Amino acid sequence: MLENRRVKRMQKNHKRNQNRNIALNMVSLMDIFTILVFFLLVNATSAEVLPSPKNIVLPEASSEQSPVRNLVIAVDDVIRLQGRPVMEVDKALKNGNKVVPELIVALRDIAEADKQLEDLQSVTIMGDKTIPYALLKKIMLSCAAAEFGNISFAVNQRVAEG
Repeated sequence: MLENRRVKRMQKNHKRNQNRNIALNMVSLMDIFTILVFFLLVNATSAEVLPSPKNIVLPEASSEQSPVRNLVIAVDDVIRLQGRPVMEVDKALKNGNKVVPELIVALRDIAEADKQLEDLQSVTIMGDKTIPYALLKKIMLSCAAAEFGNISFAVNQRVAEG
């Protein structure tokens, strides 16, 4: 008789719980997904990638430092500062100067226009791996003459061999 009452009670509770609609609390899941999205966005933008023109093949190097935001001088057929053409490479190589005067003027104009660059005074040279050293030296001397002494080179990260 005791089991019989127990069985009846269990069947009654089972029928009562069967009519309930079970709901999933989506609020906590949405909170978790929102935090996950923000985490991925913050970590995805930690590495800065320089825009590379298709006709520039960068040299490879193993570098420990990540690039910082500064002025970019791209060298292919034309010397470009922040994407704007400054001078053709042939003319820069043929002139008798040790510097590129047009590049000095362009660097100083940008530094005067943007007051934040006065503190940085850094530039990244993005040149094809086949550019002559004489041209590279002229560009570096021009940067130094325009008081941009912190010069770095854009390279492709070489995969560590191990």
